[in-house]
Amino acid sequence: MTDSGPVDDEQMRDVTDPGTRAAALGDAAAAVRRGGLVVLPTDTVYGIGADAFSPAAVAALLAAKGRSRAQPPPVLISDARAVLGLARDLSAAAQALTEAFWPGPLTLVVTAQPALTWDLGETGGSVALRVPDHAVARELLQRTGPMAVSSANLSGAPPATTAPEARAQLGGRVELYLDAGATPGSAPSTIVDARTLRVLRVGVVDLAALREVADVRVSDEEAGG
Repeated sequence: MTDSGPVDDEQMRDVTDPGTRAAALGDAAAAVRRGGLVVLPTDTVYGIGADAFSPAAVAALLAAKGRSRAQPPPVLISDARAVLGLARDLSAAAQALTEAFWPGPLTLVVTAQPALTWDLGETGGSVALRVPDHAVARELLQRTGPMAVSSANLSGAPPATTAPEARAQLGGRVELYLDAGATPGSAPSTIVDARTLRVLRVGVVDLAALREVADVRVSDEEAGG
């Protein structure tokens, strides 16, 4: 891993203060639009994000974490209605899951619309989508559109639950850090393959809650781990 470079205090922006929040979000959105990386709070852990439609920015995100194209990042959206433009062949059960758990800590793997001009890595034609239940994240997404967002940590390291923890790992690879205080915890989102209703990872949303909405099954990997 190469040196992350120096970190400027101006990279850390407080979004808990209503007086500075709008300016910080504007600067973060501008950074995303020009292909930069930003760290943002979510309802699970802090995430490192980039413009989902910029292949160079997504490649920079993967490089910052030390990941390969075989580990494509999920995409965060500001509103569940955006799923219609990004996914196709969404089943009634998958739609019910979005209605029950979005915004919230549920990631759905769906078939991506073939006309989308993005390159998230080796996705096999799929994309993992989520609407985070965090006002700052959604406000940023409203300004930027869909963002590729992965947990804000180096590959193999613990996920960051504060902006300073994220900066300690990612340093100058990130253009701007949005500090909203500590996230609720280190548990990740639950992941469901919406095409098969198979649970790929149990996180914040448990199986009982999922099964109240849809007939989901546990994957072999999840059952074994």
